[in-house]
Amino acid sequence: MNISKEFDFNERQVDRIISMAWEDRTTFEAIEYQFGLTEKQVIKLMKEQMHPRNWRKWRARVQGRKTKHEKLRSNSVDRFKSNSQRLITGNRISKKKY
Repeated sequence: MNISKEFDFNERQVDRIISMAWEDRTTFEAIEYQFGLTEKQVIKLMKEQMHPRNWRKWRARVQGRKTKHEKLRSNSVDRFKSNSQRLITGNRISKKKY
């Protein structure tokens, strides 16, 4: 079954999950906290939503990347959001401030 339909995500939520998955500093744990998707489910969602060539690029990029896994991260990295993003709480999608 399609992950976005299984979790009843709207287009905006799917776009946000994809954006978070592409961000180097956003961990899979942060995506799970905000949207309830495990790492395997994020991978499946990305495969469903992306062109195969782009999916392969993304997989090569995140595979083994220490910043995508909270346990492998350096202790000096203490956040999972970009500077241009407001606080993420629960399942609320914040607006970017410019």
